[in-house]
Amino acid sequence: MTTEAAVDARQALLALRAEVGKAVVGNDAAVTGLIIALLCRGHVLLEGVPGVAKTLLVRALATALDLDSTRIQFTPDLMPGDVTGSIVYDSGEFTFREGPVFTNLLLADEINRTPPKTQSALLEAMEERQVSVEGRPRPLPDPFIVIATQNPVEYEGTYPLPEAQLDRFLLKLTVPTPSRDDEIGILSRHAQGFDPRDLAAAGVRPVAGPAQLAAAREGVAAVSVHPQVLGYIVDLCRATRSTPSVRLGVSPRGATALLAATRAWAWLAGRDYATPDDVKSLARPALRHRLDLRPEAELEGGTADGVLDRVLAAVPVPR
Repeated sequence: MTTEAAVDARQALLALRAEVGKAVVGNDAAVTGLIIALLCRGHVLLEGVPGVAKTLLVRALATALDLDSTRIQFTPDLMPGDVTGSIVYDSGEFTFREGPVFTNLLLADEINRTPPKTQSALLEAMEERQVSVEGRPRPLPDPFIVIATQNPVEYEGTYPLPEAQLDRFLLKLTVPTPSRDDEIGILSRHAQGFDPRDLAAAGVRPVAGPAQLAAAREGVAAVSVHPQVLGYIVDLCRATRSTPSVRLGVSPRGATALLAATRAWAWLAGRDYATPDDVKSLARPALRHRLDLRPEAELEGGTADGVLDRVLAAVPVPR
């Protein structure tokens, strides 16, 4: 890849934040996290209370990237075949009818509202990027990422994701309630006629596409990581396993996820090498969902982010 192609790809992806900002106010951090996931071929768990524009964020990103996007509303009666597709009898023969998982950006809305049997229908798609129906594997398009949402405060009628599936997500991003100024900006847009169902009218246009995304991935793959930075990532992950308030710490898969996200972050910053500060910036979104706290720690108000803050403060940073 030429230097010029790499610069063009970086500028195109950085422009996504401004383009998505035409529809969504004040979520630059979440947009950056989603871009990192696309660069790493990783999946994202979006957590936030209802009404903070999680769905609109994904729709705007898909439009700005000129990618196909499908939304599935996960409900207690959703079946695995409703996600992956199924064999149907049509015109005298059996044919496979693709499910909504055959897309580029799959929005799994309120994924914790569907039973484990249907949740697990996504496991093969997330890990192998294919689905097997009637014993035959069927590849998914590239790029393909799952962006799942869940409500952090409502637990009645939900099925918490098991650790094995949480570990499949590259990042867990929190979408906060907007600040007062941002909320005024949201209301101002609606007062001026903004319709969240009509992104074209909001001026959201494609500013990047699969070609730029492929060039960007090549650039990320060329980012070098010093052995001391690799050691720092390992030390952080190992420290979570020996923390008294944690029942299950970060696995080696979590360490590889943090490494991948770190390299993507460094590339977006315009560097061909990763630093310990890059690791620190991505540690919380890459690791928070991989920690299983002990019940007594949760009763005392402990959180995964709190554990990671203490680990980041205790583990020596390479110089």
